[in-house]
Amino acid sequence: MPTPKGPKFANAPDPGFIEGELAALIELRHGDPHSLLGPHAVPGGTVVRAYWPGARGVALIPDKDGIARPMERWRDSALFQLLVEAPKEGFSYRLAVQQPAGDQIIRDCYAFPPWLGELDIYLLGAQKEELPYHKLGAHPWVLEGTAGVGFALWAPNARAVSVVGDFNHWDGRRCLMRRLGGTGIWELFVPELAPEARYKFEIHTVAALPRMKTDPYAQAMELPPATASVVYQPAFHFADQDWMAARQGRDWLHQPVSIYEVHLGSWRRVVEEDNRPLSYRELAPALADYALDLGFTHLELLPVMEHPFSGSWGYQVSGYFAPTARYGPPDDFRYLVDYLHRRGLGVILDWVPAHFPKDDFSLGRFDGTALYEHLDPREGEHPDWGTYVFNYGRDEVRTFLIASALFWLRECHADGLRVDAVASMLYRDYGKASGQWIPNRYGGRENLEALEFLRQLNERAYGLNPGIAMIAEESTAWPGVSRPTYLGGLGFGLKWDMGWMNDTLDYFSRDPIYRRYYHRDLTFGLLYAWSENFVLPLSHDEVVHGKRSLLSKMPGDRWQQFANLRALLGYMWARPGKKLLFMGGEFGQWREWNHDQSLDWHLLAEPDHRGVQKLMRDLNRIYRAHPALWDADTEPDGFRWIDADNADANSIAFARFAPKSGEVVICMANFSPVPRNRYRLGLPKPGFYREILNTDSRWYGGGDIGNHGGVQAEEIPSHGFPYSAEFTLPPLAVVWLCPP
Repeated sequence: MPTPKGPKFANAPDPGFIEGELAALIELRHGDPHSLLGPHAVPGGTVVRAYWPGARGVALIPDKDGIARPMERWRDSALFQLLVEAPKEGFSYRLAVQQPAGDQIIRDCYAFPPWLGELDIYLLGAQKEELPYHKLGAHPWVLEGTAGVGFALWAPNARAVSVVGDFNHWDGRRCLMRRLGGTGIWELFVPELAPEARYKFEIHTVAALPRMKTDPYAQAMELPPATASVVYQPAFHFADQDWMAARQGRDWLHQPVSIYEVHLGSWRRVVEEDNRPLSYRELAPALADYALDLGFTHLELLPVMEHPFSGSWGYQVSGYFAPTARYGPPDDFRYLVDYLHRRGLGVILDWVPAHFPKDDFSLGRFDGTALYEHLDPREGEHPDWGTYVFNYGRDEVRTFLIASALFWLRECHADGLRVDAVASMLYRDYGKASGQWIPNRYGGRENLEALEFLRQLNERAYGLNPGIAMIAEESTAWPGVSRPTYLGGLGFGLKWDMGWMNDTLDYFSRDPIYRRYYHRDLTFGLLYAWSENFVLPLSHDEVVHGKRSLLSKMPGDRWQQFANLRALLGYMWARPGKKLLFMGGEFGQWREWNHDQSLDWHLLAEPDHRGVQKLMRDLNRIYRAHPALWDADTEPDGFRWIDADNADANSIAFARFAPKSGEVVICMANFSPVPRNRYRLGLPKPGFYREILNTDSRWYGGGDIGNHGGVQAEEIPSHGFPYSAEFTLPPLAVVWLCPP
């Protein structure tokens, strides 16, 4: 293939065309660099052009003969060109580039057609692609027999976009992407680029300097504080097929659910190795052994999505598809989930669609405009958290968020998502003073676009993933949060009962002498207990920011504090609602949770702390063994008060029922430090009521006051029941009894 003879570029398009295109490249405003660069058929052959700022020279090396042919520079610019004979078949070549940073031989990214097909482009542009993370982002790909990485990005208001990384010295002039019609999507195939490559998108706008942004759809990112995205190719093969098959028929409302909430970075640390956190692979057996020993059914992980600031605990997300690199690569996170499933534990992930951080590298002002958020701060910012609010009225934003949820459920096998800060999404005035928010189109405070998004989210999540759970952390009385969308609800499966949490902790934190005046805190929640499908949460939020740990909240001397904590747990596990307890509460940690420190495992050397842990183990064991405690959590037929109004004695009693089997469990609670003898209680059945749990047992660190194993019911009516018996109620304790 001889080099062209005669005047330079004699067979090329009009020089004015080249100058105009070259100017667009130089000024970083070119929307289709492929129209100038790469191979183009011209009269007499094929012209190949390469734009390489800073290069001393560029040569073209056809694969056919491997002979380097110097390319000619266009008018002292960084544009190089060479005319070759028209090939009979596909023309493939490499470029040999001489440059100060070192010579290199590469394949030309402009020699390839779009790696996205026409159907892909249509579906993405029309928001009809069901799982867009398969196309948007960075994906190892083989195009025309060449391995590389296909990049795709939605940035409709950018005037040009470049892929930058180590592979091109982070030079935004090297790998300019092409815009795909009017979709707002930019595309480029970079040949011979391998997984693990670091990259970002350099976004060029009219009004500002280039913006270096991480990939919104990146499935891996650098270890913070570094912020580059990482090309990722999954290699892990799940072995939890039995779990996933059984999951499809799982009914969360009629099964025991006891959740251990965990922050992976501070559950347990390796003090001998500079206090480092455990990795995903180290956590897998350690967490499984511990949670199974204590009888929990599920683990809930504080957000594992990548986040720049550890102090946010993961609630200010920058990588909506990337497990944090703090504990290992993405495949290791998959290993953690797979391992827990194979050991019989469900995995719930905290997920944050309510807001995102303002870091320059992240989603904010992504293409120079308010793309993912609202421009007006009255709609687009959370003043309490210093974050941006998603624009739920934008189709592409809803698609992005729903895709993120589906990614964790489908690609990472999560069994449920606990959706954070739902209340902040429902109300336009959440956390805002008068004049800081804009009413909806009807003049109200409801965020209509967020409502529609949440309904779409839950319909898609449940429709594509039978047997999962979508759980709302919603702190107001918004109706129908856990009711189906076809009934006007938001479509969640479960909702955190924040009212129960606040009332209960308020009651237990008071000295028993004053509790009679706050007895309503114990009983009020049962007035609305079946309005939603509730989870009872004692979460991380209750043991930080000066709120003190659960044990430290308890009044009295050391003995009374431990007794109160045991009573709280015994009461909680008997009450209607699924259970959630944050790590450390299961053994009575004294200090508040600190995300930079391990739990205080050394406390288990002390009998009192071991006693709380033993109680936790027995609570879960007995809870799972008795359907009356969980089968009708969301039905009024599963609960009946026996003694609700004994405020002066600081006591309550109720019965739990399993309507299908007729099983009954009685719960009696004495929240005063005084034993209650000859406490007559109505009972629904005759027979011997066996004491199956007593939080005052010596085994747990109590005083061992009780009923000597149980009590025989007498045919004496009381509390509206035909039978009754006299019991001894230990001080600051809860007792469970079960008839034959």
